[in-house]
Amino acid sequence: MTETRDVCVVGGGVAGLTAAVYTARHGLETTVFDGGTSLLRRNAHLENVPGFPAGVNSRLFLDLLAEQADRAGCERREQTVQAVSIADGGFRVETGDGDTLRADHVVAATKNETDYLADVEGVGFVQRSKTFVDTDERGRTGVDGLYAAGRLAEKPHQTAVCAGHGAEVAVTLLEEHDSGFYHDWVVPEGYFTDRGREVPPGCEEIDERERERREQESLAVLREFVADPHPDAPEQHPSLVDED
Repeated sequence: MTETRDVCVVGGGVAGLTAAVYTARHGLETTVFDGGTSLLRRNAHLENVPGFPAGVNSRLFLDLLAEQADRAGCERREQTVQAVSIADGGFRVETGDGDTLRADHVVAATKNETDYLADVEGVGFVQRSKTFVDTDERGRTGVDGLYAAGRLAEKPHQTAVCAGHGAEVAVTLLEEHDSGFYHDWVVPEGYFTDRGREVPPGCEEIDERERERREQESLAVLREFVADPHPDAPEQHPSLVDED
């Protein structure tokens, strides 16, 4: 029996993981396929990322994003996607290992790999120095339910930009899903209800005790990740790697 998901994200880099965090936190069953090819693994030190005044180890940054996706409820698979096709009112996603999933929505977030989209009628491609997927500003392709995020959607090759576009694509998906608009806003107890308003979809009110608990948990998780230098060195460009 074919497994089913609300969302399949193809690509476990910055844009893909960020999109997956948003969809999973909103309650959509989300699977991320990570082929391990994020360019951040080649980066020596990551600069210009909000919240890191002295920069941050790029592999640590990816690890933090992966942990965030896990905590949001994502399933992450270390697999590449061989093909995406339209089937059964959604999409059929086939991996290089022979697994098959059905998804209502697909977010393509690979760097420039597009072969897996070749059989999806209605997807446009842009040929420049690389191959990109033709989208509107919010990541919609010519196929309902299929989106592209980050570098694949011709966004500048900057971590902050790709993270932001991954979030924007996910919000677009959620706005078009029948579960209601997504606000992503955690507020003090009474912020809405004491004004006679219902808590909007995607929002949450928490009391002071819960706020303190979440802050302590946040600090503990960060300490765990930054206690020691990251063990992995940057990967070199494939053209410079000795093939022996």
